[in-house]
Amino acid sequence: MSSRQIQNLMIFFYIILFFLYLFAPLFMMGVAAFNDVEFPQVVPWEGFTWRWFPQLFNDALMVEGIINSFWIGLGVVALSVPIGLAAAIMMTQVYERFQTIYYTVVVSPVLMPGVILGISTLVFWDRLGTLVDADYESLYYSGMFLTIVGQSTFISAYTMLIFLARLQRFDRTQEEAALDLGATHVQVFWKILMPFLRPAIFSAMGLAFLTSFENYNTTVFTIQADSTLTTVLAGKVRMGTQPDLAALAVLIIGITLIGAIAIEVAKRRELAKEAVAREEAKRAEHAADMSLAKAPAQ
Repeated sequence: MSSRQIQNLMIFFYIILFFLYLFAPLFMMGVAAFNDVEFPQVVPWEGFTWRWFPQLFNDALMVEGIINSFWIGLGVVALSVPIGLAAAIMMTQVYERFQTIYYTVVVSPVLMPGVILGISTLVFWDRLGTLVDADYESLYYSGMFLTIVGQSTFISAYTMLIFLARLQRFDRTQEEAALDLGATHVQVFWKILMPFLRPAIFSAMGLAFLTSFENYNTTVFTIQADSTLTTVLAGKVRMGTQPDLAALAVLIIGITLIGAIAIEVAKRRELAKEAVAREEAKRAEHAADMSLAKAPAQ
């Protein structure tokens, strides 16, 4: 066996090992969710059952956490996606010499530990509530509100990176042509830029919601007396794992896969429409060139 073959064999071995490390826990969790045994396990197999899924939704605290996580995710999407879009557009408008500084400042929340973000969010809004003499039932002390704000501080940076990647392919001459033809900046934004950014918007919304739904480090400090799915799970795991947690993992994996596939299908459809539009534009341009070439002969 040659050295090249040995190298390829080792690479193949490490790839298989990597995917086993990545997907083996998910597979075992999925099998344990359907095993009719009181402790989550794959072997011995005691029989197929669905009973852990209804039991999951009979847990009032778990249901409350899921509902709170859902609403928090929607709030984070509503806040972080516009902020990320504004930051990305601003990135393309500032002077080139300031872009590095601006980029560093905007992306810095991603590099900051979630614990620091959670504590700083809690301390800031607590001091602000004290400054304006707000009571403890006001928005300043709402766990849902603080969690949305705390998560949005770094999730908006993720959405900005998605918009920046999309804007790098944007042809600025379209905006200039529309402005020369009398369109306002608002019309250019809604009629030209937003349709172009539509795939990135859906991708940013999906990323923001999923990142918010699974966040724990920031949430555990900002949620206060309320609860989310991650905080409820953390409390349950301390008391020992149960089969209904495996059932919840299966549901989350399934919903995540469905969402990711839906976003990818929508993105591919948008890219296909853009390709068709470019092809039609090339054909129209070619036809115009042919007609101009025939005009002198006539």
